[in-house]
Amino acid sequence: MTEVTKTELTEDGKVIRKVRSFVRREGRLTKGQEQALNESWPTMGIDFEATELDWQQVFGNDNPVVLEIGFGMGASLVEMAKNAPEKNFVGIEVHTPGVGACLMAAREAGVSNLRVMCHDAVEVFEQMLPKDSLDTVQLFFPDPWHKKRHHKRRIVQLPFAEMVRDKLKVGGVFHMATDWENYAEHMIDVMEAAPHYQNVAQEGLYVPRPDDRPLTKFEQRGQRLGHGVWDIKYTRTA
Repeated sequence: MTEVTKTELTEDGKVIRKVRSFVRREGRLTKGQEQALNESWPTMGIDFEATELDWQQVFGNDNPVVLEIGFGMGASLVEMAKNAPEKNFVGIEVHTPGVGACLMAAREAGVSNLRVMCHDAVEVFEQMLPKDSLDTVQLFFPDPWHKKRHHKRRIVQLPFAEMVRDKLKVGGVFHMATDWENYAEHMIDVMEAAPHYQNVAQEGLYVPRPDDRPLTKFEQRGQRLGHGVWDIKYTRTA
């Protein structure tokens, strides 16, 4: 992924550089992905607009809303939606082939409780998500930016944690997972500094992998190689 900046001006004309969370990547679509985008977007896609969403209108019900940032190719997100029809799922991903693959899988699985967006997640949070409306926000295996000089590019920073909290209901959960121990420690440091969050782990700082987070092929391969995975859950307290 590539860092990009937007330029904004203050009232006195000074330039502000604002780093986006990531850049939209078009990539090459397979015929199946392209067909899924064309056929399923009208019913499952949400176009970016600077207008606040109404979840009741989006899904036609008031079920709890689970939102995932960066769902990759969407296999685990579709599996979660299929396994929990009593919840509504929203996925945000900037990689167009990933969105197409997710829509293909959703159609094959016959799920109707899933919506997807192809846009920068920070802008979606800032302009489209209602306050106090999400039951869960999921961020699984984000880019670790493992070189120390690149740590500032990690999406989990204090302003991001506060932005997520603003959209969670009180009692809602921010669930993160990473296979980089250093990033896991970084996530804990950020979340401990963010007000009105509480770690839900019963022992230590991390929670066992929840049954409702499916194992990805990537994660299974990592396990075979002896790589660790750290799940982190914080709940909004106020």
